[in-house]
Amino acid sequence: MTHTFKEFSTNAIFNIGNETDLKSFLTPKQTELYTFIWAQAEAIEIVIDSLPFTIQPHSILALTPIQYLQYISGKDAIMYQFNREFYCIKDHDQEVSCVGVLFFGNTNIPIIHLDKTEQHKFQMLHDVFIDELETKDTIQAEMLRMLMARFIIKSTRLLKAKEGIVETAKSSKVNLLRSYNFLVEQHFKTEHSVSFYAEQLFKSPKTLSNNFAKLNQSPLQIIHERIVLETKRLLIYTDKTAKEIAYEVGFQDASHLSRLFKKHTTQSPSEFKKQLSTSN
Repeated sequence: MTHTFKEFSTNAIFNIGNETDLKSFLTPKQTELYTFIWAQAEAIEIVIDSLPFTIQPHSILALTPIQYLQYISGKDAIMYQFNREFYCIKDHDQEVSCVGVLFFGNTNIPIIHLDKTEQHKFQMLHDVFIDELETKDTIQAEMLRMLMARFIIKSTRLLKAKEGIVETAKSSKVNLLRSYNFLVEQHFKTEHSVSFYAEQLFKSPKTLSNNFAKLNQSPLQIIHERIVLETKRLLIYTDKTAKEIAYEVGFQDASHLSRLFKKHTTQSPSEFKKQLSTSN
């Protein structure tokens, strides 16, 4: 059974599924969401970025939205998936952020092995996830984000302690996109041009565009989506004015941010803020 959470005000999506949901990847395609695949009692056979891989029993594997996944076989799996608006909209320490150790901060595929003690702890956390997904109230979104933060923190600790990182086929395009995302996370508030990031990566803007097009991405789109996400975060969690937010994300003129925000969300920042107050 798939459990799904959607938050209209932020476009947040969070799903918990099983091997049935993995079957949607019988044909290779990008995950498009941050994804954890947890093999429980049985191994799960998959292909990641064209490389065959086995997730051993009692192990959790982390994937970014840009990676290609193909499901081959296996059952008794749990799959967590979420978009940037669900988790990345909150501030997190660098190691457990959306460019942290488990995601774009790592050029290899992280896998977390669970001993019997950790299996019990993660199962308890999973049960709380399911309980919260079945509890519809005004603090559900916050509770689910807190639980996912705990899941990621625990996974990061185990990964760092055991160094369970799996080498994968070298994909220069994927690694370039990871590096680009990491740089955008560091500089998006002050640098809005692709040329800045291209220079940091010793590439031309055209080279970046050509490489990213094959991964269904656009360098400028990544910058803009990160700015929009940060704007949403500030609108939701602070009392800053549109002008203050525009300045914080690198715009001298609030109207420029407003146009960008509306292009991506169909709403102006003020309309978005008003919608939040009416939906609460």
